[in-house]
Amino acid sequence: MPLVSPTDSEPRSGSETRAESGASRERGDDPRSDDSDADPAFDAIAGNDDAIDPETVTGTDDDPGPSRPAISGHAWKGRLPATGDPDDSSAELRADGGEAGGAGRPSAGRGPGGVSEFEQMADVTLSESERRRQWFDEKILAPARIVWDDWRARFGVVVVTLYLFMGIVGPHIVAEPSPNQGGRLIGAFRTLEHPFGTTDMGIDILSQTVYATPAMLLMITAGAVFTVVLGTAIGTLAGYKGGRVDSVLMTITDVMMTIPGLPLTIVLAAVLQIEGHPIVIGVLITINAWAGLARAIRSQVLTLRDAEYVEASRIMGIGTPKIIGSDIVPNLMPYISMNFVRQARAVIFGAVGLYFLGVLPYNSNNWGVMMNAAVNRAGATSSAAAFHWLLVPMVTIIVLALGLTLLAQGADRVFNPRVRARHAKTVEDGGEEDDDGDAGGPGGATSAATGGI
Repeated sequence: MPLVSPTDSEPRSGSETRAESGASRERGDDPRSDDSDADPAFDAIAGNDDAIDPETVTGTDDDPGPSRPAISGHAWKGRLPATGDPDDSSAELRADGGEAGGAGRPSAGRGPGGVSEFEQMADVTLSESERRRQWFDEKILAPARIVWDDWRARFGVVVVTLYLFMGIVGPHIVAEPSPNQGGRLIGAFRTLEHPFGTTDMGIDILSQTVYATPAMLLMITAGAVFTVVLGTAIGTLAGYKGGRVDSVLMTITDVMMTIPGLPLTIVLAAVLQIEGHPIVIGVLITINAWAGLARAIRSQVLTLRDAEYVEASRIMGIGTPKIIGSDIVPNLMPYISMNFVRQARAVIFGAVGLYFLGVLPYNSNNWGVMMNAAVNRAGATSSAAAFHWLLVPMVTIIVLALGLTLLAQGADRVFNPRVRARHAKTVEDGGEEDDDGDAGGPGGATSAATGGI
């Protein structure tokens, strides 16, 4: 048994300990030399006062506690001990996001199998049929529920559907208007054979109204689509690109806005051989109406192009057409839909007014021509016997314009992601599951609807 020197049992001073530690490290005898590179605490014990940054050391002046680096990192689910039993709270915790100790333990910042938390896949995946069903629910059924829950939108849908039925199916059901279909100037709602009455030539007014509807629907669609598409394209491009593109496009827009619309339409209708084509007439009536819409759209895009999500798409390298179509235009849809209805009403009133004045080519099957004939041939403004002849086309125009306006007001809610999420059954079910699992919240449905956009 080796003899122990009395001096070996005496406590040594810190300087002696550091000296011996340094000497042993030079000889390579220190058994902790391998661990000293991995943990700066060993360097501090060995005498290196600069091994640990004081700002990263846990503890307070009253209770310093053990000297170890502060933990700032988080693992896949909470902080992980670097060594020892995963359930042992006394084990040292790693903050560098490196490999965690213990077999089967996920690495810090990674999920099971060493997959990064940014690469994690959902535990539940949807089949192709479920995805189609969810898309149909969010894109078709939810907007239909929104429209049906709003009386204004419901009334607008009924009116527009009625006019579409009258314009598409009506000419195949109702007989074509011709003289002597009935007695002259039969009042409205007098007989079932002629519910709206007849003209001074015995023409059924219901037949005239029905056969005038297809051409009017084509005018409305052509004029509104032309204005909205051109105005939205020019305004969005000018507002998003800016610079010289904005200057050139807005100069053209300002020039078009200075030209009066009605005289320009009259001149073009007189010069061009339009021959009463409804699509051409609809475009002529709104020939410069797109300029005001382009100006308004540009002002909206100027505020949207600096939004965070647009900037993120731009940084990710997404092309300009994709950004405009996916990030900017959907936010303008309520305003665009209202302008679509506004231009449709402008086409209705403009076409009827020009036909009433006799500027456009004569067509007996037109609401404006019917009103002109009732006033000039039968004196409908002063004769009660012919007033129904003037009243029927007037009511037809008013009801169509009112239905379009109410439909646009209800459609404003369709483009609201929050409202659409509340009416989507699949989103509601998901929100309930999130609430049960404490993973959802008030914005869960909104996030799902926004992601679908």
